[in-house]
Amino acid sequence: MIRVAVVDDEQLVRSGLKLILGAAPDVEVVACCDGIDAVDRVRELRPDVLLLDIRMPEVDGLTVLRQVVALTAPPAVAMLTTFDAGRHIDDALRSGAVGLLMKNTAPEQLVHAVRVLAAGGRILAPEAVGPVIEGYLAAGRDGGAADRTGALTDREGQVLALVGAGLSNREIARELRLSHGTVKDHVSSVLSKLGGVNRVQAAVLADRAGLIDGAL
Repeated sequence: MIRVAVVDDEQLVRSGLKLILGAAPDVEVVACCDGIDAVDRVRELRPDVLLLDIRMPEVDGLTVLRQVVALTAPPAVAMLTTFDAGRHIDDALRSGAVGLLMKNTAPEQLVHAVRVLAAGGRILAPEAVGPVIEGYLAAGRDGGAADRTGALTDREGQVLALVGAGLSNREIARELRLSHGTVKDHVSSVLSKLGGVNRVQAAVLADRAGLIDGAL
């Protein structure tokens, strides 16, 4: 069962998301709250996935994000928004989010996104793709990225390339014919060796180092 927490300042949004996700047989919404209680609820209930409003009036979503990712074994965090987030996308990804979703995402796509996040993948709404490409990839490939990824073993390099290609841990396990647990260990090692980055940042490094071409 995938345990999900929903954090939004609007009760109607929280109720709607809980209703949609709760209808899935493999998803349980364990918490619905605003930003004030978010970190305490995540610490107490240990969800697998956190859907977090990017803008809230009392405690900003980016503030909650930074506190949550600092917890031991934090959940996969996807930011929720209803507008062109612009600069906030960059801030969220740099702060540890592994996804960004629109609040009007279709119910079946929302459930799929939660499953992908729980499996170690990442999700970007179509509206976020342009800003991510412009903000993260416009610099192109560079020697610094190659130097950073050069410290990885051959297997870790393969895993990083597949992370960069957008595969979840389970998909990487199938591609490399490894166990899911082994892939999780490799991913953790890769993120640590790259300086404690998250999956999105690791994918950017893979692209800049030229690892993604031919990964599949």
